[in-house]
Amino acid sequence: MASQQFEPPSGTRDFLAGALRTREHVFARIREVFERYGFEPLQTPAFERLETLTGKYGDEGDKLIFKILRRGEHEATGEADLALRYDMTVPLARVVANYGSQLPTPYKRYVMGPVWRADRPGRGRFREFAQCDVDVVGSSSPLADAEIVCAMADALDAVGVREFKILVNSRRALSGLLEAYGVPGELGGGVLITLDKLDKLAPEKVATELVEARSLPADIAKALVSDLTAEDAVERMRTALEDSEDGRAGVEEIDRLLDLATSKVGQARIAFTPSLVRGLDYYTGVIFEVVAEGMPGSIASGGRYDGLIAALGGPDVPACGGSLGVERIIGLLGDAAAQDERTDVALTVIAEETAAEVMGFAAALRDAGLRTEVYLAASRKLAKQLKWAADRKARFALIYGAADKEAGVVAVKDLDSGEQEQVPAAELAAYLTRRCVPTG
Repeated sequence: MASQQFEPPSGTRDFLAGALRTREHVFARIREVFERYGFEPLQTPAFERLETLTGKYGDEGDKLIFKILRRGEHEATGEADLALRYDMTVPLARVVANYGSQLPTPYKRYVMGPVWRADRPGRGRFREFAQCDVDVVGSSSPLADAEIVCAMADALDAVGVREFKILVNSRRALSGLLEAYGVPGELGGGVLITLDKLDKLAPEKVATELVEARSLPADIAKALVSDLTAEDAVERMRTALEDSEDGRAGVEEIDRLLDLATSKVGQARIAFTPSLVRGLDYYTGVIFEVVAEGMPGSIASGGRYDGLIAALGGPDVPACGGSLGVERIIGLLGDAAAQDERTDVALTVIAEETAAEVMGFAAALRDAGLRTEVYLAASRKLAKQLKWAADRKARFALIYGAADKEAGVVAVKDLDSGEQEQVPAAELAAYLTRRCVPTG
């Protein structure tokens, strides 16, 4: 058993070649979709000032910020002034606040990279994980919300996740609902945080927490949870919000999003879901989560956050966005996402006096665009080298000894069929380029 000191920290992982290729394949497919929609790339630092991040994610979220202690002469204080980025949304808000006049309006951006949370690791839950985000800044149009949702759906289709559902709600509708149920304004934030657990806890446990932790009267807590989880929850919510101006506005923006996105996403894959809350404090309008069979929790989420950039001291501009949970998506795809990269040509080295020519062949084949490897170990046993070539999943193995050199040919062995052919050395690159052209 390997010593624990060689294992990566809990909640992080090492990615060897196969896993890394799978991830890069998924990133590439997602990037292609985002670019097709006209989103521009953005990269921000891995860490931010602590004050930039705190107060943006709610009490529960702030507890999960990975803080970086002050350095140098301040190290002994145990205080933190920096933190690893918690998500990609707050850094975007900072960028817009800083570079606003240099950015197009509306500003459509995508970003891919790691984020960090001081969370308890578990299945599909890590302390370091990748996010792929798209955002539209500077547009209050419902078309922007629909653009985000459609891009998310297309990205999931592109990587091979097709059995998913987009759950839609609105923070304005939820605020109106709390008002309709007589929830005091000062309790609203905490009540929403608890209601956000409806996808994880039994309804009766959520109702109990509303009473014990949020000081909500038992009858209100029970009625609220019951109505949000009922089979006819949509009708109950619409009825409850008839007398709430904010609530009606929230329902209208939900209906508009469904109207704009359904033709692209598909009616069976998007629905108004009253029990959806989204716990982050910065959401102001439409919110959504994407769920898929076989994966607990969501695989993507997002919404409108019109006040966040102004909260950071930047201009008061509207914004909306979404984030794909790449780790969960890859876990959901399983073997279907695996990218099996084949070596085109494996060159054996069976004699020292031909090694220079073998290296020359390798250079020519690489220049021709073929994935080419040379046997680098000390053994000159051909059987061992052919086994190495097979282990590397090479299509062809080249054998070049003193007799081949004298005859001016190279033995080319097709490792799929087992057939072997003598090819003039001068024609080797052209021959293998023709044979390695992908089919299908």
